[in-house]
Formats: sequence, C-alpha cells, structure tokens
Amino acid sequence: MAEGDTLVSVDYKILKKVQVVVFHKYTQAEGKKLGLAGWVQNTDWSTVQGQLQVPIFKVHHMQEWPETTGSPKSHIDKANFNHEKIILKLDYSDLEIVK
Repeated sequence: MAEGDTLVSVDYKILKKVQVVVFHKYTQAEGKKLGLAGWVQNTDWSTVQGQLQVPIFKVHHMQEWPETTGSPKSHIDKANFNHEKIILKLDYSDLEIVK
C-alpha cells in the first residue's frame, strides 16, 4: 500500500446553525462521492458528529468541506477533527447515517 493510501480513522464534531436536520445527509453524499466509510449522526439541534475511515490523502478535503461547502444555508461555527489513528481495515463499507 502506498503511503497516501494508508487508512485512517478520524472522529469529528461539527457545530452549526440553520438546516441542522439535513447537514448529515449532505455529509453522507459528499463522503459517498469520495468513496469514504464511517458514520454520521445528528446529536441535537446544533451538532453533527461521526467517524470517517478514509485513505489519509482524503482527510484534508473532508476537514475543509464543512466550512467551505457544507450544506446550503448552513453556517458552521466550528468543525473539530480528532483522534486520528491508522487502521488496517475499514469497519464500515459505506458512510452510514446513524439515528
């Protein structure tokens, strides 16, 4: 496996305003477009959280995506990405919405 293909797991929490109900769906769509795995979940009326399992070269794109694109009419207050660790295999086959 080439260095850029190394798999990593990254936890994230996105604090936002407006259209919180659909933000997780836009996150899932972007993740599927990039071929990412993991999960995404609305936690309350202002937070979305999840875990991405991605080739390391795609991490930067997903760290910027909430603040540069995100969902229409959403305002991102803060996007936290943490607990990045190397993994040997994916635990998920897709980016799933968890209720």
